[in-house]
Amino acid sequence: MDAVAGLGCACAGLVALVLLVVAQRLGLLYRLLHKVDAASPRHGGELVAEVLRAHGVRFLFTLPGGHISPVLVACEKMGIRVVDTRHEATAVFAADAVSRLSGRIGVAAVTAGPGVTNAVTAVKNAHMAESPLLLLAGAAASLQKGRGALQDIPQVPLFRTLCKSAFSVRAVRDIVPALRRAIATAMEGTPGPVFVELPIDVLYPFHVVQKELGGSKTPRGLRGKLVQWYLDNYLRDLFAGAWEPRDPTPLPLRVPRAAPEQVQLCSELLSRALRPLVLVGSQALLPPTPAEELRSSLQSLGVPCYLGGAARGLLPPECPLLLRQNRRQALRDADLVLLAGTVCDFRLSYGRLFGRGAAVVAVNRDRAQLLRNSDVFWKPRLAVQGDPGSFMVALAQSLQGFSCPREWLERLREAERDKEQQNQAKAAVPPPCHLNPLALLQALDQVLPPQSLLVADGGDFVATAAYIVRPRRPLAWLDPGPFGTLGVGGGFALGAKLCRPEAEVWVLYGDGSLGFSLMEFDTFVRHKVPVIALVGNDAGWTQISREQLPLLGSAVGCRLAFSDYHAVAAALGGRGFVLDAGGDTGDTGGDTGDTGDTGGDTGDTGGDTGGDTGGDPGDIGDRVVAVLRAAQAECHRGHPVLVNALLGPSDFREGSVSV
Repeated sequence: MDAVAGLGCACAGLVALVLLVVAQRLGLLYRLLHKVDAASPRHGGELVAEVLRAHGVRFLFTLPGGHISPVLVACEKMGIRVVDTRHEATAVFAADAVSRLSGRIGVAAVTAGPGVTNAVTAVKNAHMAESPLLLLAGAAASLQKGRGALQDIPQVPLFRTLCKSAFSVRAVRDIVPALRRAIATAMEGTPGPVFVELPIDVLYPFHVVQKELGGSKTPRGLRGKLVQWYLDNYLRDLFAGAWEPRDPTPLPLRVPRAAPEQVQLCSELLSRALRPLVLVGSQALLPPTPAEELRSSLQSLGVPCYLGGAARGLLPPECPLLLRQNRRQALRDADLVLLAGTVCDFRLSYGRLFGRGAAVVAVNRDRAQLLRNSDVFWKPRLAVQGDPGSFMVALAQSLQGFSCPREWLERLREAERDKEQQNQAKAAVPPPCHLNPLALLQALDQVLPPQSLLVADGGDFVATAAYIVRPRRPLAWLDPGPFGTLGVGGGFALGAKLCRPEAEVWVLYGDGSLGFSLMEFDTFVRHKVPVIALVGNDAGWTQISREQLPLLGSAVGCRLAFSDYHAVAAALGGRGFVLDAGGDTGDTGGDTGDTGDTGGDTGDTGGDTGGDTGGDPGDIGDRVVAVLRAAQAECHRGHPVLVNALLGPSDFREGSVSV
């Protein structure tokens, strides 16, 4: 009898435990302590906006859709500017630019299904560029997933491989803590994008969700009654405790830092070096180290520097420590190389460029990037998993009074001067038709003001610009990063100008990359975002054809036309200029809005690539500068501008690698 009684007690306990688990899963226990306000007109979009505002978010970039309408409306009411674009990728690129330039989280919102998949490339670009952003995505109601709902696909599994974190919010009460955690995850450690799925039933008000999911008012039979009970319970669990006060403010962020012993070891290595070199990458510009403090530290160290990615412009153009040419040879000759956020990937030939016996010090927040290819082509003397910016500041403080050997610096400066003289000579040679791209970019460098900001979106033309055009200040150069994505230009320019309204924002486009975001001139006009697009129009995918034609004997797929891109910008409400070596130049889209006359004899830019080079190179240079200044004037009047610069062939980047 005792055994039977014991078994009965055990079974009863097991049943009770099962019932408790079921009650917990169904939210019955939570609802004992937290009420459901079925009459409240509030919706989950308000909670989203509340968290964003508490985190200092000023802009929400989007392409609207019914799944996310509550978020857009609530953000507008709370003073967050909602900026709608013509493609979801542009919205994500714009959020990416805001993150890079402001140090605050950039946010984009896209609707379910196709809206989400259109954002994939932009999210992965941010991931590889280590740029923090928050992507909010609409979704079908949780109960309707997998049942044929509109635009329903498994979104969270898709994004798990594309960003730092991806998850779905399951109840209205979870919105605030989930978004706080998402933003902290995006910004701490090695930054990156976070994907948060917001099903439609956590965003809309109770009465709307009840109407959509409430089921039958008069269920039939036991099965119908059970289904109705489940739906009612599900609905109430969604909204239980939804409007209770919750803290929306930012969570503390964890940033990895170098140990003092590591800084000391690096200072000892550097103090003994005869030919030191520093390579600064984008990661060094991440918060919390201010760019101005990092700049002062580099100048205090006095070690010659190459700057890459977002670090371009960190040192002023006239700084004697700044190097832009002959990097490969300098790395061969250096006896100590400090990689401050720079990675040994394809950009450093996977680590094969260092001289034999050189001491390499690598500093990176991410361990995988820190040791990339170190098992094959190079070995670090010191590998520091920590923030490169704060490491450089600490290093400069530990080496006060240090002086880099003058002979080494002068040797690098002499090689730099020689290379720049060669570039000047190449810029002075007129091509058989149209403009010399080097001369065009030198003219651009001549007219750039101190408050300029450059967005790089292209292949051959932009890669040439990286050697010629000099960013004027820190965080004044935006390029896609190691993913090499085309199409960032429209979104980056949009985010940059909104973030820095005082800046003169230039987008350097190739004619190929322009095709991805030319339609965003409509966005610039509607949202009153005056930027200048300089299109290097050589009528082809030249970075590809330069390799493909000699190697494989055909330029198939690489040919474009000398199209009237300036007329498209004007038709969308902007201003357009065409720029060529032969004949006059002119503008379109003036006060009359007439795009038929380009303002002068520019020839037929729709197909004929011939024409006279226009005479003396000095005269051509003056005309180029005049058109660029006219574009600046239109921009300062509040108009977005596109300069369609027709380019002739150049051998400047011959031998460059496009794969």
